[in-house]
This record gives sequence, C-alpha cells and structure tokens, in this order.
Amino acid sequence: MRRLLPDPGPTSVEEQLDGYRPWEEPHPERPFVAMNFAATVDGRAAIGGKSEAIGSDADTRMLAQLRTRFDAVMIGAGTMRAERYGRLIRNPERRQLRESLGLAGDPLMVIVSGRLDLPWDAPLFEAGAGEVVVFTASDEEPPPVATPLEVVRHEGHVDVGAALAHVRRERGIRALLCEGGPRLHSELQARGLVDDLFLTIAPKLTGAGPAIVEGELPEIAPLRLAWLLEVESELFARYQRA
Repeated sequence: MRRLLPDPGPTSVEEQLDGYRPWEEPHPERPFVAMNFAATVDGRAAIGGKSEAIGSDADTRMLAQLRTRFDAVMIGAGTMRAERYGRLIRNPERRQLRESLGLAGDPLMVIVSGRLDLPWDAPLFEAGAGEVVVFTASDEEPPPVATPLEVVRHEGHVDVGAALAHVRRERGIRALLCEGGPRLHSELQARGLVDDLFLTIAPKLTGAGPAIVEGELPEIAPLRLAWLLEVESELFARYQRA
C-alpha cells in the first residue's frame, strides 16, 4: 500500500489509522460520526445486493481496523438483513487494542429499524457478546436473544439526530462509525451529521445497484480530501466535511 496524499510514500492500513483518534473529538450533543463505504468506480455500493463483492482483502482490513477506533457502529435494517452481522470485533487482539486505547473491547452496535424487521437469528444476536441498541418506530416486541438488547422507540419514524443524541447522552458514545446503507447515509448527510467519509473505490464497473447516497440532499455537501491511499488499483480516501 502506498500513500498518494498528503505525503507520498509507503504505508499500511494500521500505520495510517494509528494516529486516528475520533473519540477525542465528540460534539457536545452527539458523537463524532464517520461513514465507511466501498463503492465501484461508477459509485455503486452493492453487487447482487451485498457490499462484500466490491472490496478486496485490503478493504476488509480497513474496515476491521476502523472498528477498533470507535465506541459504536451503526447500520440500517436493510444492511443488517443483507449482511447478517456477527460479533463486530472477533479477533481477541483487536479487542485488546481497543482496550489499550481506553475503549470497550466490543463496540456498541446501533441499528436503525423503523419496522423492527430484523433477522433475529443472525450471529450478532446469538453471540451473547457486546450490546445492541435498536431504534425503531414499531410497537412490536423483539424475541429473546442472547446478546444484551435495548429497544428505543420513536413516534412515527426514527429520528437519526435524536438517536445520536441518545447514545451520546445515555451511553457515553463519543465516536460512531456508520457502515450504511445508502438511505441511512443520505439521511445523516442531509442533516449535516457526518464528519468523516471513508470511501474505498474498487477498480470495478457494474452499471447497476444502489449508489452510496440514495436520495437528493437539500444542498451540496462540500468535502475535503484528508488522505488518499492506493494498492493494486484500489483507492482508499478519507474525506472530511468541509
């Protein structure tokens, strides 16, 4: 892997993220929020309904290392149904790394699900490790699961701004990594709630599938390129909200 910007030279995922400490930059009423997406050159965020077909092993390593830098990880219900998440930090060494940084061994999982239609048999709910908070507008009750679960109900629809304020206030979450999907990304960007965007650009074209943002934003969101990495024609960019 080589760094193209700002200082060209050899690097690695671990080296690039070594000094990245988003938990030191929380907002007064919400966490610092970063988005992570892998996309094709034509901006598609999924192939055959899943994101895993887009990125490489280097992209997987970037995602795994990013998860070591945040108090919480957020996803939408569609992403949970498609990807069927398991334990977020499976590697004991990465849990130890988090603890050495002053973070909990397992990040809090935050799920936005308006109808509470989640795959309750997914490994995340059966692992019994970490904790999950689900924000929903549904009156339904979830089934019993092994992993500690909190359900927070909103009237009518889930207010993502209120959800972020809740985890900051009630859970002490200082930094949160959102892994999609596109509609949740759109809502967060539309509300001006995203501070960093980590974008992997895979050297692929598909011509079909959702974009990383689904839905028109109320205004153009200007971004600033903080770094750009490359390995085997795959680009890794970190953008900051200007």
